[in-house]
Amino acid sequence: MFHLLHMPLADLIAIYGYWVVAVVVGLESIGLPVPGETTLVAAAIYAGTTHRLGIALVIAAAATGAVIGDNIGYWIGREAGYPLLLRHGRRMGLAEDRLKLGQYLFLRHGGKMVFFGRFVAILRALAALLAGANRMPWGSFFAFNVAGGVVWATLVGLGAYVLGDRIHQFLGPVGWTMLVLAGIAGVGGWVFWRRHAARLLADAERALPGPLAPARRRPR
Repeated sequence: MFHLLHMPLADLIAIYGYWVVAVVVGLESIGLPVPGETTLVAAAIYAGTTHRLGIALVIAAAATGAVIGDNIGYWIGREAGYPLLLRHGRRMGLAEDRLKLGQYLFLRHGGKMVFFGRFVAILRALAALLAGANRMPWGSFFAFNVAGGVVWATLVGLGAYVLGDRIHQFLGPVGWTMLVLAGIAGVGGWVFWRRHAARLLADAERALPGPLAPARRRPR
Protein backbone atom coordinates (compact mmCIF):
# COMPACT_ATOMS: atom_id res chain seq x y z
CA MET A 1 0.00 0.00 0.00
CA PHE A 2 2.86 2.38 0.78
CA HIS A 3 3.89 2.41 -2.89
CA LEU A 4 0.85 4.64 -3.48
CA LEU A 5 2.61 7.44 -1.58
CA HIS A 6 5.29 7.56 -4.28
CA MET A 7 2.94 7.65 -7.28
CA PRO A 8 2.34 10.98 -9.06
CA LEU A 9 -1.10 12.44 -8.41
CA ALA A 10 -2.07 12.17 -12.08
CA ASP A 11 -1.32 8.42 -12.06
CA LEU A 12 -3.37 7.89 -8.91
CA ILE A 13 -6.32 9.69 -10.48
CA ALA A 14 -6.01 7.73 -13.73
CA ILE A 15 -5.93 4.39 -11.87
CA TYR A 16 -8.22 4.92 -8.88
CA GLY A 17 -10.43 7.76 -10.13
CA TYR A 18 -13.18 8.95 -7.82
CA TRP A 19 -11.82 7.07 -4.80
CA VAL A 20 -8.64 9.17 -4.80
CA VAL A 21 -10.69 12.37 -4.82
CA ALA A 22 -12.92 11.27 -1.94
CA VAL A 23 -10.08 9.90 0.20
CA VAL A 24 -7.60 12.78 -0.23
CA VAL A 25 -10.27 15.47 0.24
CA GLY A 26 -11.51 13.58 3.30
CA LEU A 27 -8.04 13.34 4.84
CA GLU A 28 -7.45 17.06 4.32
CA SER A 29 -10.82 17.82 5.91
CA ILE A 30 -9.89 15.80 9.00
CA GLY A 31 -6.91 18.12 9.40
CA LEU A 32 -4.06 16.26 7.71
CA PRO A 33 -1.67 18.25 5.47
CA VAL A 34 -2.59 16.62 2.14
CA PRO A 35 -3.55 18.37 -1.16
CA GLY A 36 -7.33 17.95 -1.15
CA GLU A 37 -8.28 20.86 -3.38
CA THR A 38 -5.36 20.16 -5.71
CA THR A 39 -6.64 16.61 -6.13
CA LEU A 40 -10.14 17.87 -6.96
CA VAL A 41 -8.73 20.32 -9.52
CA ALA A 42 -6.47 17.67 -11.07
CA ALA A 43 -9.32 15.14 -11.31
CA ALA A 44 -11.67 17.71 -12.85
CA ILE A 45 -9.05 18.75 -15.43
CA TYR A 46 -8.44 15.05 -16.16
CA ALA A 47 -12.19 14.60 -16.67
CA GLY A 48 -12.28 17.60 -19.00
CA THR A 49 -9.30 16.56 -21.11
CA THR A 50 -9.86 12.78 -21.32
CA HIS A 51 -13.58 12.35 -20.53
CA ARG A 52 -12.67 9.11 -18.73
CA LEU A 53 -14.23 10.45 -15.54
CA GLY A 54 -17.63 12.08 -15.22
CA ILE A 55 -17.47 15.56 -13.72
CA ALA A 56 -20.70 15.02 -11.77
CA LEU A 57 -19.17 12.01 -10.00
CA VAL A 58 -15.89 13.88 -9.40
CA ILE A 59 -17.87 16.65 -7.70
CA ALA A 60 -19.93 14.12 -5.74
CA ALA A 61 -16.78 12.32 -4.58
CA ALA A 62 -15.18 15.59 -3.41
CA ALA A 63 -18.33 16.75 -1.60
CA THR A 64 -18.74 13.35 0.08
CA GLY A 65 -15.11 13.26 1.19
CA ALA A 66 -15.36 16.83 2.48
CA VAL A 67 -18.47 16.16 4.57
CA ILE A 68 -17.27 12.84 6.00
CA GLY A 69 -13.79 14.17 6.75
CA ASP A 70 -15.12 17.35 8.32
CA ASN A 71 -17.45 15.40 10.60
CA ILE A 72 -14.60 13.17 11.74
CA GLY A 73 -12.54 16.32 12.38
CA TYR A 74 -15.45 17.88 14.26
CA TRP A 75 -15.71 14.97 16.68
CA ILE A 76 -11.94 14.80 17.14
CA GLY A 77 -11.98 18.49 18.03
CA ARG A 78 -14.97 18.02 20.32
CA GLU A 79 -13.39 15.12 22.20
CA ALA A 80 -9.73 16.20 22.23
CA GLY A 81 -10.32 19.97 22.20
CA TYR A 82 -7.66 22.64 22.46
CA PRO A 83 -5.01 20.45 24.15
CA LEU A 84 -4.67 18.61 20.83
CA LEU A 85 -4.51 21.86 18.84
CA LEU A 86 -2.00 23.42 21.23
CA ARG A 87 0.19 20.32 21.07
CA HIS A 88 0.30 20.04 17.29
CA GLY A 89 -0.80 23.45 15.98
CA ARG A 90 2.70 24.92 15.76
CA ARG A 91 3.61 22.36 13.11
CA MET A 92 1.10 24.12 10.85
CA GLY A 93 2.03 27.66 11.89
CA LEU A 94 -0.75 27.92 14.47
CA ALA A 95 0.65 29.41 17.64
CA GLU A 96 -1.66 29.97 20.62
CA ASP A 97 -2.54 33.51 19.53
CA ARG A 98 -3.71 32.20 16.14
CA LEU A 99 -5.80 29.52 17.82
CA LYS A 100 -7.32 32.13 20.10
CA LEU A 101 -8.18 34.21 17.04
CA GLY A 102 -9.89 31.14 15.60
CA GLN A 103 -11.93 30.74 18.79
CA TYR A 104 -12.83 34.43 18.78
CA LEU A 105 -14.00 34.31 15.16
CA PHE A 106 -15.92 31.08 15.72
CA LEU A 107 -17.80 32.56 18.67
CA ARG A 108 -18.85 35.48 16.49
CA HIS A 109 -19.28 33.83 13.10
CA GLY A 110 -19.43 30.07 13.66
CA GLY A 111 -21.65 29.10 10.72
CA LYS A 112 -19.97 31.47 8.29
CA MET A 113 -16.54 30.17 9.33
CA VAL A 114 -17.62 26.61 8.53
CA PHE A 115 -19.15 27.54 5.17
CA PHE A 116 -16.54 29.98 3.86
CA GLY A 117 -13.65 28.13 5.52
CA ARG A 118 -14.07 25.48 2.83
CA PHE A 119 -12.70 28.04 0.33
CA VAL A 120 -9.62 29.06 2.40
CA ALA A 121 -6.64 26.69 2.43
CA ILE A 122 -5.70 26.75 6.12
CA LEU A 123 -9.31 26.88 7.32
CA ARG A 124 -10.30 24.03 5.02
CA ALA A 125 -8.08 21.73 7.09
CA LEU A 126 -8.89 23.22 10.51
CA ALA A 127 -12.45 24.59 10.49
CA ALA A 128 -14.02 21.30 11.58
CA LEU A 129 -11.50 20.80 14.40
CA LEU A 130 -12.12 24.36 15.60
CA ALA A 131 -15.89 23.91 15.38
CA GLY A 132 -15.72 20.81 17.56
CA ALA A 133 -13.25 22.32 20.03
CA ASN A 134 -15.52 25.36 20.39
CA ARG A 135 -18.59 23.16 21.05
CA MET A 136 -20.52 24.37 18.02
CA PRO A 137 -23.86 22.47 18.00
CA TRP A 138 -23.51 19.53 15.63
CA GLY A 139 -26.79 20.25 13.82
CA SER A 140 -25.68 23.76 12.89
CA PHE A 141 -22.21 22.55 11.97
CA PHE A 142 -23.60 19.79 9.75
CA ALA A 143 -25.94 22.13 7.85
CA PHE A 144 -23.23 24.71 7.10
CA ASN A 145 -20.71 21.94 6.42
CA VAL A 146 -22.86 20.18 3.82
CA ALA A 147 -23.72 23.48 2.13
CA GLY A 148 -20.08 24.58 2.04
CA GLY A 149 -18.83 21.20 0.83
CA VAL A 150 -21.34 20.98 -2.02
CA VAL A 151 -20.85 24.58 -3.18
CA TRP A 152 -17.05 24.32 -2.96
CA ALA A 153 -16.87 21.02 -4.84
CA THR A 154 -19.25 22.29 -7.52
CA LEU A 155 -17.54 25.63 -8.13
CA VAL A 156 -13.98 24.32 -8.02
CA GLY A 157 -14.81 21.14 -9.91
CA LEU A 158 -16.77 22.82 -12.70
CA GLY A 159 -14.18 25.58 -13.05
CA ALA A 160 -11.34 23.08 -13.42
CA TYR A 161 -13.42 20.89 -15.75
CA VAL A 162 -14.06 23.81 -18.09
CA LEU A 163 -10.33 24.56 -17.97
CA GLY A 164 -9.56 20.98 -18.92
CA ASP A 165 -12.16 20.93 -21.68
CA ARG A 166 -10.92 24.20 -23.17
CA ILE A 167 -7.25 24.08 -22.28
CA HIS A 168 -6.07 25.48 -25.61
CA GLN A 169 -8.31 28.54 -25.41
CA PHE A 170 -7.32 29.05 -21.80
CA LEU A 171 -3.65 29.20 -22.72
CA GLY A 172 -4.38 32.22 -24.92
CA PRO A 173 -5.02 35.84 -23.88
CA VAL A 174 -8.03 34.94 -21.72
CA GLY A 175 -5.90 32.51 -19.75
CA TRP A 176 -3.25 35.12 -19.06
CA THR A 177 -5.94 37.58 -17.96
CA MET A 178 -7.38 35.06 -15.52
CA LEU A 179 -3.90 34.25 -14.23
CA VAL A 180 -3.16 37.93 -13.58
CA LEU A 181 -6.52 38.41 -11.83
CA ALA A 182 -5.90 35.36 -9.65
CA GLY A 183 -2.48 36.74 -8.74
CA ILE A 184 -3.97 40.12 -7.83
CA ALA A 185 -6.60 38.43 -5.66
CA GLY A 186 -3.92 36.40 -3.87
CA VAL A 187 -1.75 39.46 -3.21
CA GLY A 188 -4.82 41.41 -2.08
CA GLY A 189 -5.69 38.73 0.47
CA TRP A 190 -2.11 38.70 1.78
CA VAL A 191 -2.05 42.50 2.10
CA PHE A 192 -5.41 42.49 3.91
CA TRP A 193 -4.12 39.96 6.43
CA ARG A 194 -0.87 41.86 6.97
CA ARG A 195 -2.77 45.08 7.63
CA HIS A 196 -5.45 43.66 9.90
CA ALA A 197 -3.75 40.70 11.60
CA ALA A 198 -2.47 42.70 14.59
CA ARG A 199 -5.87 44.31 15.20
CA LEU A 200 -7.72 40.99 14.95
CA LEU A 201 -5.26 39.30 17.30
CA ALA A 202 -5.61 42.17 19.79
CA ASP A 203 -9.42 42.00 19.58
CA ALA A 204 -9.27 38.27 20.28
CA GLU A 205 -7.01 38.79 23.32
CA ARG A 206 -9.33 41.46 24.74
CA ALA A 207 -12.39 39.28 24.25
CA LEU A 208 -10.70 36.10 25.56
CA PRO A 209 -7.95 37.17 27.99
CA GLY A 210 -5.57 34.67 29.53
CA PRO A 211 -4.57 31.17 28.45
CA LEU A 212 -6.56 29.48 25.72
CA ALA A 213 -9.51 27.55 27.18
CA PRO A 214 -12.69 25.83 25.94
CA ALA A 215 -15.32 28.23 24.67
CA ARG A 216 -17.53 29.73 27.38
CA ARG A 217 -20.46 30.02 25.03
CA ARG A 218 -21.47 28.24 21.88
CA PRO A 219 -20.72 29.59 18.41
CA ARG A 220 -23.68 30.74 16.39
